[in-house]
Amino acid sequence: MTAPIPREIPDLPAVPGPPLLLPAPVPATAVVAPVRRPMVALFRFLTALAAAGGVALELLLGSPARTLSYFGIQTGILLAIVMLMSASRAWRARRPLPSSVTGATLLYVLVSALVYHLFLAHTTPSFTMTGATTVPERWHGSWATLQILHTLTPVAALLDWLLLTPAARLHLRQAAAWLLYPLAYLAFYLARAASVAPSNPARYLYPFLDAATHGYRSTLANALLLGLAMYALAVLLVAVDHTRPSPVRRRV
Repeated sequence: MTAPIPREIPDLPAVPGPPLLLPAPVPATAVVAPVRRPMVALFRFLTALAAAGGVALELLLGSPARTLSYFGIQTGILLAIVMLMSASRAWRARRPLPSSVTGATLLYVLVSALVYHLFLAHTTPSFTMTGATTVPERWHGSWATLQILHTLTPVAALLDWLLLTPAARLHLRQAAAWLLYPLAYLAFYLARAASVAPSNPARYLYPFLDAATHGYRSTLANALLLGLAMYALAVLLVAVDHTRPSPVRRRV
């Protein structure tokens, strides 16, 4: 036989201390619905328009096959696509693009800008992506395109990251993956040079990666140094992203 069920259940002693809450598997920020940010969308749309305009102008001034082979042109196309998608998501209150995509885009654009201003802007003969032998005149097509792709849009991308993007979204594990595209570009660059006639002045697009002048050993050494500098810049971006104050409280 079973014991009868008591009609009254005695009071249980109170649990000492505050209740213990188990950590949630999903952060609270992941379930906060984003809001429409039309001004953010407008800024990103204008950035995408500037990048696309710079690429289009460069294609009109030079040979498309040569122009599309430049790292700066390819990153300009990538920036236009990413900014346009980010603008659309900010306008429609959708989740932002993954940080691995936006972080990689920012890294490539900054690297292209730094390489231009540090190594190409003051070379002799002057650096152009159109193959012109004359010095690009200020405020004219070729010069304006270089400034759009290597000054205006990189600054806009950097301001978007600093002022319009929540902090602590980048991760150190992403830094090594971001080097895969530059490595693939180096392979494409050397394969393209091998398929172009040695007499063609457009065989090597960048003077510091000119194997005909410096040899493959020095060219690969320069590429290695550039890759290490790129990785250092990626690590710096991650560190700054985790130390800077977040400019917004919600996802944009």
